[in-house]
Amino acid sequence: MKKSEESSLPEDWYRKAALDVRRSEILVDHDDPEGAAFHLQQALEKYLKGYLIAKGWPLKRIHDLEDLLDYAVDYDESLETFRSLCQEITEYYIEERYPLSLSSGLTVKEVRMKISRAKEFVEKLL
Repeated sequence: MKKSEESSLPEDWYRKAALDVRRSEILVDHDDPEGAAFHLQQALEKYLKGYLIAKGWPLKRIHDLEDLLDYAVDYDESLETFRSLCQEITEYYIEERYPLSLSSGLTVKEVRMKISRAKEFVEKLL
């Protein structure tokens, strides 16, 4: 079986990212803040990768939003204003993926606010 390669088209990354935002919204509406936060991280990772690919960046296997933001800031310094958002949402990704002894106590309200802020970030990326 032939191994699939990840797309080098920004539009493909944006399309998948939009699905993850929608999943995040659905999960937060169903009182699953951890699942919603995980999909929000996935969305921002894909939006950042799409943005970077559009700038000619060679695709890399990076999941940390702050690391991806470092590359994005090289193209647009104004994206720096989203650093704290990227740091916080990266933590959600780790929390949802791995069993940790302490939970953050993530709330639906908090995730809704992050989704709203993330949409502002996405507007800057597109």
